[in-house]
Amino acid sequence: MNQLLKRKSRGDVWFDVINLTLLSVVMLLVLFPLYFVLIASFSDPNHIYSGDVWLVPKGFTLDGYARIFSDSSIWIGYANSILYAGLGTLIGVAVTVFAAYPLARKNLVGKSGLMWFLMITMFFSGGLIPTYLLIKDLHMLNTIWALVIPGAGSVFNVIIVRTFFQSSIPDELWEAASIDGCSNTRFFWSIVLPLSKSIIAVMVLYHVVGFWNGFFDALIYMNDESKYPLQLVLRNILVQNQVNSGMMMDVESYAAKMRVTELIKYGVIIVSSLPLLILYPFLQKYFVKGVMIGSIKG
Repeated sequence: MNQLLKRKSRGDVWFDVINLTLLSVVMLLVLFPLYFVLIASFSDPNHIYSGDVWLVPKGFTLDGYARIFSDSSIWIGYANSILYAGLGTLIGVAVTVFAAYPLARKNLVGKSGLMWFLMITMFFSGGLIPTYLLIKDLHMLNTIWALVIPGAGSVFNVIIVRTFFQSSIPDELWEAASIDGCSNTRFFWSIVLPLSKSIIAVMVLYHVVGFWNGFFDALIYMNDESKYPLQLVLRNILVQNQVNSGMMMDVESYAAKMRVTELIKYGVIIVSSLPLLILYPFLQKYFVKGVMIGSIKG
């Protein structure tokens, strides 16, 4: 290591110093807002208003979390979101992989036409009202399928996975397997999928994040509160604690309401992000490899 450092020229050393400095600044710009939200969720809102909260919580309190978790609907929201994210990810990854693999094979008839058809859907969509009418005609309103089916397929993800297959699964491998009597199905399940763990992990992360943070579809298609996902439950908790114009006449009520709103606001961000923060380290080792191979090569 020391010999390697001695070989570096003065320009290389300056480049490393400047590079590390810039990356450190960017890292602080990204991490500090997340850290601030965390400490603010444990701090007295009066200290937040006065600007005293910078590096450590001030006026430590758990009132925000107590108010959030005292609402029983949040546990229903958690269960619903886990169900939607789990089922939606399973369907979404299956649709993406099954669509991408044939498109990666050179001998697929009409491959160019299919790719053009898929590409068109990336730029043109039916819009909100036609989509709502379609979901209604399919009798999927107020059901789990309204949340997991429309978002199951993504052309962008199909292109990434297709490029991964093209660059990582050579045709010679299929030719060798077919000579040994391997069928297309056996080749896909026994060879392609085990060699594609990294891109599948990336797709799992993409879909889990998408379904977990999904809020708008539930707002449009769901009427039954017992089926609301976590994001919609947290949104309702936050809205219910917002200050309305009638409280402006009562200064004490206004200040108390503002304090509660501030407490809940930061707590809601932590509560909704915590499952993804726990999941990400387990998939991170596959993430860079899968995304880079799937998006650059081919």
